[in-house]
Amino acid sequence: MNSSLSRSCNGFSEHQPLPWQPGKRPLMLAPMQGVTNRAMRSLFIELVRPDTVFTEFIRVNAAAPVRRISAGDLKEMAAAEKDVPLVVQLIGHGRDALVSAAEAAQATGAIHINLNMGCPYGRMTSGPTGGGLLRHPEVLSEIIPSLRRVIKGTFSLKMRAGYDDPEQILRLLPLFEAAKVDFLVLHPRTVLQQYQGLADHAITARVVRETEIPVIANGDIRTASAGLQLLEETGAAGLMLGRGAIADPFIFQRLRQSAPSEPDQHDRSAMLQSYLLELLARYGKLFCGEAQVLAKIKEVLHFINDPHLEKPVKRLRKTKTIGAFVTALEELQ
Repeated sequence: MNSSLSRSCNGFSEHQPLPWQPGKRPLMLAPMQGVTNRAMRSLFIELVRPDTVFTEFIRVNAAAPVRRISAGDLKEMAAAEKDVPLVVQLIGHGRDALVSAAEAAQATGAIHINLNMGCPYGRMTSGPTGGGLLRHPEVLSEIIPSLRRVIKGTFSLKMRAGYDDPEQILRLLPLFEAAKVDFLVLHPRTVLQQYQGLADHAITARVVRETEIPVIANGDIRTASAGLQLLEETGAAGLMLGRGAIADPFIFQRLRQSAPSEPDQHDRSAMLQSYLLELLARYGKLFCGEAQVLAKIKEVLHFINDPHLEKPVKRLRKTKTIGAFVTALEELQ
């Protein structure tokens, strides 16, 4: 294994080991709402075995008198999936609601709990959620310590660098350190930037230098070479892969140098074919009806921007039935 992936990183956890093997720089599959569902996660675990996987958003209902998490979301709770550590990601607002949700998650089996402070599309009408929490640092000073007190396992944050100021995270580090947050996943854009421009990983490097909390770098990691360079330049504890991984699941193996870093056109086509055929079979078991399965599999195509695959992807998008989709896939070879 490449030495850049084997540096030891020790967190603050006095409660539970971090959700990756000691001595490794973990490669994590990012939580992506509507995309990294159970079927997608299970496929990634079988194909490339990420070091850590995350649930999709677990929405916390601040208005509910008792049950803060839906019955369906409670079924997602676990310590691991096929022996790969599973991090349960909460998104919501209100100290009491978030604390209650964390307790419910733990009662159902979760060990690793993450608070989303990065999503730029959180609903702001009923209260600040996701990245909107960064607009209210005074609220964070109540929420973060309160969550830490009730979370017996690891407690982590997935966040943007700031709401409108990319240096906001530097001012928040003392709060995170005092609360003994176990690790940070940092996407170095502001909430207001959404996905515009490029992630500024010079900020990632500054955060790594200024805290002992392990920092997982996230944002614009599309190739193995870019990921390895990012680890080298920032000193990050690991990488979280989202869009780049959905486009090419084997980026995990490319980063581990157990697959070619730059596959040729034939390999790209073969990967896309086998990946989508297997995902289609799993989606057939998870979703109901041909229309829903076809719509969900086509969502994956939005992340595939390889110019060598532009024409076949365009044909796949135009298909009207699963049969036509499979035929178009078979024509890739």
